[in-house]
Amino acid sequence: MKVLVNQTLVYLNDGATLADAVAAAPVPPPFAAAVNRQFVPKTSYQQTPLTEGDQIDLIAPVVGG
Repeated sequence: MKVLVNQTLVYLNDGATLADAVAAAPVPPPFAAAVNRQFVPKTSYQQTPLTEGDQIDLIAPVVGG
């Protein structure tokens, strides 16, 4: 299946979860994750199924001031 991770096309196996997408992404922690603009708690990554065309955003915190 094809999904977008931070606007980059990623191919995952059918039945993939958010945890699989995070593992395939070259984004170092810490970050927050959203699927189709809906925040997903880290404790739910493994139980969050993905479908063809989902958009995943991995957002790193910004520090400074």
